[in-house]
Amino acid sequence: MTTTMISQQEFLQPSRVILFFRYLRRNPGLFIGFFILIGLILFTVIGVLTIDSSDAYPLSVKPKQPPSLEYPFGTDFYGRDLLAAMVVGMWQTALIGVLAGALGTFIGVALGFISAYFGGRLDNTIKGVCQILQPIPVFLIQVVIAGSLDKRDVTIYTMALIVVLLAWMWPTLVIRSQVLSMKERQFVSVAKLSGMGDLEIIFAEILPNLLPFIAASFVWSVFSAVFTSFYLAVVGLGPLREPLLGNTIWAAQSQGAFFNGWWWWPLFPAIAMVLILTSLALINMGLDELANPRVRRME
Repeated sequence: MTTTMISQQEFLQPSRVILFFRYLRRNPGLFIGFFILIGLILFTVIGVLTIDSSDAYPLSVKPKQPPSLEYPFGTDFYGRDLLAAMVVGMWQTALIGVLAGALGTFIGVALGFISAYFGGRLDNTIKGVCQILQPIPVFLIQVVIAGSLDKRDVTIYTMALIVVLLAWMWPTLVIRSQVLSMKERQFVSVAKLSGMGDLEIIFAEILPNLLPFIAASFVWSVFSAVFTSFYLAVVGLGPLREPLLGNTIWAAQSQGAFFNGWWWWPLFPAIAMVLILTSLALINMGLDELANPRVRRME
């Protein structure tokens, strides 16, 4: 009888997927963020499969054409199909954000664990470096570095490296504070008494419990990287030949698009940028709520 009841309870227990969708229902911000992000991904994937990417570059189509059936987003002064430029520019902008966000998060997680778990001089050194660098205006340093490079040498990968130069500090401090709290928990003490080594405790006991925090940190790092790369491109410090969203807006601004009546040129990339940043911000807030039991909404 008891075995039958346990089996029924296990059978009735919802799966993790169902629990995740229930959480999405309780957190509309996270749901909206995922919905927008999926829409942007579908737009990019379908676009890559259906358009000619060469139309995203100068002298490909007739210039200064307003939106029409032939050119749904119009064309710009340089003879680029803005629909093709949007498709190529969105995945390039996303690539910069993901590369810089992943690298910054990886460095931050590694330094945060080393600093908090092992402590001592390592902790003092890493914490001291972060505290010294944190007040420095990061964007100003990135502008100086990007401005000192030859424009022919700037690529989307170069931009990702410029963005990530100081992007590891915030993840380092966040993960460090979480590990400091986690390593004092009873299950870590039990693991030490059972003979587990430091690396085994880190990877088997502490790291799995911090995955929601790491996910939220990664999303925030991607948000910051996309935002920074966008502004570097808007001030003309990006790879000028590539149709990054920020580059498209910079080119429209430099040619006086609004004053000349080419309103469609900066409009669509600006809308895309707002949607990207909004979706990442909503997802980050939702993951932060999921990772923090104090603010998590209960069913």
